[in-house]
Amino acid sequence: MVRRAARVLGAAIALGVAVSPAAAQATMGAEEQAAYAVITRLFDAMRAGDTTAMRSAFDSSASLQSAVVRRDGTPVVQRTAIGDWLAGVAKRPAGTVLDERLRNPIVHVDGTLASVWVEYGFFVGPTFSHCGVDAFTLGKTVAGWRILAVADSRRREGCTGWVA
Repeated sequence: MVRRAARVLGAAIALGVAVSPAAAQATMGAEEQAAYAVITRLFDAMRAGDTTAMRSAFDSSASLQSAVVRRDGTPVVQRTAIGDWLAGVAKRPAGTVLDERLRNPIVHVDGTLASVWVEYGFFVGPTFSHCGVDAFTLGKTVAGWRILAVADSRRREGCTGWVA
């Protein structure tokens, strides 16, 4: 069942068909849904500016890396402490909503390890900022799934479907 759902989702992605988060989750098994729910709660909390709820999604040793291209065209990996990311969210201007919209998640689970690959479009209030892919590694603990690592790409070009 999971393999069939993955093939259907993969085919939809290959054809450029947008799959709604609800439809994507409907094709996931219970563990896949539970792992992905951590990701959706993380970004719901970010939209609300709730850094305490955001922090609860992470394991205490979690890391964040971003694979980006500098203005001069040089590809680099930037590392950011989770605490620094949360501090940035906390310092956003009052009333500003940071909105990371997700689509086309691909979730794999093997026992207590999960990976989530998901496209995103990032908006500051109603204004589009950038798009890319988030790649999460999660571990299952006594307290449930927790994010062990996040890696993302960021770009402003090729953001089809995120901007008009």
